[in-house]
Amino acid sequence: MKNLDDPMNETAFFTLSAQEVCAATGISRDTLYAYVSRGIVRAIAHPGDARKSLYDHRDVRKIIAGKKRGRSRQSVAASTIDWGEPILVSKITRIADGRFFYRGRDAVVLSDTMTLEDAARLLAGLRVDQDRCCAPDFIPANHAAPFDRMIAMMAGEVTNHPAGDGRPAAAKLMRLAALAAAGMRDDGESPIHVMLARAWSAKPEATDLLRRALVLCADHELNASAYAVRVAASAGASVPASLLAGLATLSGSRHGGLTPRCRAWMDRVERRNIDPVRDGVPPGFGHPLYPDGDPRTRAIMQSCGQVGDAFWARIADRVTDETGQYPSLDFGLALLERELDLPKGAGLGIFAVGRMAGWIAHLFEQRQSGKIIRPRAAVAG
Repeated sequence: MKNLDDPMNETAFFTLSAQEVCAATGISRDTLYAYVSRGIVRAIAHPGDARKSLYDHRDVRKIIAGKKRGRSRQSVAASTIDWGEPILVSKITRIADGRFFYRGRDAVVLSDTMTLEDAARLLAGLRVDQDRCCAPDFIPANHAAPFDRMIAMMAGEVTNHPAGDGRPAAAKLMRLAALAAAGMRDDGESPIHVMLARAWSAKPEATDLLRRALVLCADHELNASAYAVRVAASAGASVPASLLAGLATLSGSRHGGLTPRCRAWMDRVERRNIDPVRDGVPPGFGHPLYPDGDPRTRAIMQSCGQVGDAFWARIADRVTDETGQYPSLDFGLALLERELDLPKGAGLGIFAVGRMAGWIAHLFEQRQSGKIIRPRAAVAG
């Protein structure tokens, strides 16, 4: 093992193999990969072997120093709640070095050609295209936003879910959720992105743009809604009940609910010509895991032609220059909603339909662990 106190190591930060990190810190490889996904340990591709990574020895030294100081159970628990150390190990999505990977494959690259059905098969082992079904008749197509229809559909399924509770049932629910968002009945043939494009937009480019956006939304590691799904699944909740927990959490104004807030801000900027940063950082900017910019948003903006001197590219650059915060996925989805003349709320609908794939993957991964998620509380006062 390399000597971590060797001052020569200070001139080349990424020097350690996974084996050396684990030996130096006493952690498992799964824990190391989880640390990388949380940004606790930085990694780069090995210059001599693309299948391997090299790790930043400065981060490893911090872990070792922390172990020497020791930490109370309460302080460790507190650090896990707010962008802290990982408390669950997952093999679904990894976030590192400004990129994210579905089962080890670059998700932005996958979005060039994949459909959401392909992503669901990769992430969760689903065969969504084999489970055709009709959207429930009680969902009003014209009197509710796409996300509201999804919530109503899933709530109905909680008390009347299919006899099965495995992957076939989950695949059926995923397609039902898409149909609810679209407000239409199943044609028995079209992929999800085609159905949404047909229901929402007359623009020919909508089909491919929606396909890409759905894949980019499919999963994003252990975010709040994925965690909610896992908590419900760990308690033995049914598939629709677990997915309803994810939808409820996604609706929050600090999660998926940022998308309609960003859309409203964009409308104000364009119609009233207001200063885009008059109130500080606007909704839809900043992501702790992507200090140099969200790759999902870059991909959507490029696909929409919002680069260079395009209006929303210039607005985004202005916000970044003045606040240091880059546009997040919420900005990209709100932009897509505007560019394609989609119905109000479609951006959040895209987010929710796409994220079904990841939630289902987390649900079954948590079930496989056989453990209930039950943190302890440190009582104040």
